[in-house]
Amino acid sequence: MRQLSLARRLFLLLVLAVVLFTAFIGTAFFLDARDQLRQAAGERTLSVAEAIADSPAVVQAARGAATASPTPTLQPYASKVSADAGLDFITIMSPQAVRWTHPNPAEIGGTYIGSTAQALAGQPFTETYTGTLGPSVRTIVPIKDPGDGKVLGMVAAGVTVTTLDVALASRLPAVVVVGLLVLLLGSLGAAILERRLAAATHGYGLEQLSQLFAYYESVLHSVREGVVMVDPRGRLVIRNDQASELLGLPPEKAASPAPLLDDVDLPTSLRDLLASGRTAHDEIHLTRDRVLVVNQEPASTPAGRRTRRLGSVATLRDRTEIEAMGTELETMRTLSDALRSQTHEHANRLHTIVSLLELGRTEEAREFATEDLALSQSIANELVVSVEEPVLAALVMGKAAQAHERGVRLDAEAAGDLAAAGLEAKHVVTIVGNLLDNAIDAAAAAPPPRWASLEIQEEGENVLIEVSDSGPGVPVAERDRILHFGYSTKPQSATGRGLGLALVRRSVEALGGTLTVSGTRGAVFTVAIPSRNTRENSGGRV
Repeated sequence: MRQLSLARRLFLLLVLAVVLFTAFIGTAFFLDARDQLRQAAGERTLSVAEAIADSPAVVQAARGAATASPTPTLQPYASKVSADAGLDFITIMSPQAVRWTHPNPAEIGGTYIGSTAQALAGQPFTETYTGTLGPSVRTIVPIKDPGDGKVLGMVAAGVTVTTLDVALASRLPAVVVVGLLVLLLGSLGAAILERRLAAATHGYGLEQLSQLFAYYESVLHSVREGVVMVDPRGRLVIRNDQASELLGLPPEKAASPAPLLDDVDLPTSLRDLLASGRTAHDEIHLTRDRVLVVNQEPASTPAGRRTRRLGSVATLRDRTEIEAMGTELETMRTLSDALRSQTHEHANRLHTIVSLLELGRTEEAREFATEDLALSQSIANELVVSVEEPVLAALVMGKAAQAHERGVRLDAEAAGDLAAAGLEAKHVVTIVGNLLDNAIDAAAAAPPPRWASLEIQEEGENVLIEVSDSGPGVPVAERDRILHFGYSTKPQSATGRGLGLALVRRSVEALGGTLTVSGTRGAVFTVAIPSRNTRENSGGRV
């Protein structure tokens, strides 16, 4: 049995069940037919016996039995009625059970073999009893005097069991046909079920399926990527531990029902993707605190000439740390580009100062060096001295140099202590860096004068970050959509389009803040973030 597939095992079990069921049905039909024949025989012998007992000739012969033997009168009568009614015997006897008639004349005068008590009491009685002719179904009734009701004799009419067996044998072909039909239809159904089950289980046995399920469970929960499966009705039928963690869902339990996508707290874009079941490759979707890369393929199985859709399978990869590292790397590259540009520019200025000194124009060289130093330190002094946030200062200095290369003037003003407000460096880089990138891009594409502005200040319990530019601005109809992933007003060829502002929105929401877009001439992005104390008192994350 271990070598047989699950489908073949089920086929054999079903065939065995059909055989047993057929045997049961055949036996039931046989016993029912036998009982019906015996019941019919009992009814027929009862009616014949009662008719004989009510016959005036029989009553008259029984009344005169004391003076003359009724055998010469009743024997021919009983033989004729027995032949006409198709009975095997009719025995007419005295109240003492002495036979007056019998199919075998040698038995006349002998004692009737069977029960007579009920007949002597005036009641007919039917039984199966073994007499001189063998086992038989017989009915015995009393012969009563019409005047006083006295029992004058008894009449027994019967059919031998052998005769009933012959009649029963005539019904056996019908029983056999019914049994064979049941066996044939049952075996055909079992064969069809075996074929479908073999296709569904790919010919695997029970032990192999058990091993496959164990392997499936092990693989599903050991992979580092999230795996989810959604059925055609939009239910999240399968998910591993990593997927539950990435989507912020409780661990899956075997006994719990599969939740609907509409009942799960997921971003709209990700919910729409999972519900659609379409093919997706390396799509980026943002949750409340993660950046996910999603791949999805439809799941189907062959169903004859067509395929039956089972749903879709999606894999989720966490790209949050990579995006954070990418943002930091972009910041470092901005700083390195700024340092390279400044090195090149300072080399030219140094050559100018040296040339002035060689020409003996010392005073002019001193004034040129002083002005250059004042210009280079203006932004750094403003940020480092007043804000005391070196990461922000370095970021803005790099963006200022980058803006200068693109013909954009960057103004920065800060007041307060961002470190005391509880803003981590990664949030500062994500929010300020992406907003300044968008502002510089917008200003560089606009006609002169081109400028961008950064203003950071504390206002009550909030830290306000405001970035504005001289660009074309954001239309009112697009101010909500521009903050979602994948939507951008930049050209289609731009790299990373639609991601920067989405990351800003995610970081702001993680800090419990708000992000608004306004401005009539140019765009104004305003970020309001609660201070550390406010977030801690409200139970928010720091």
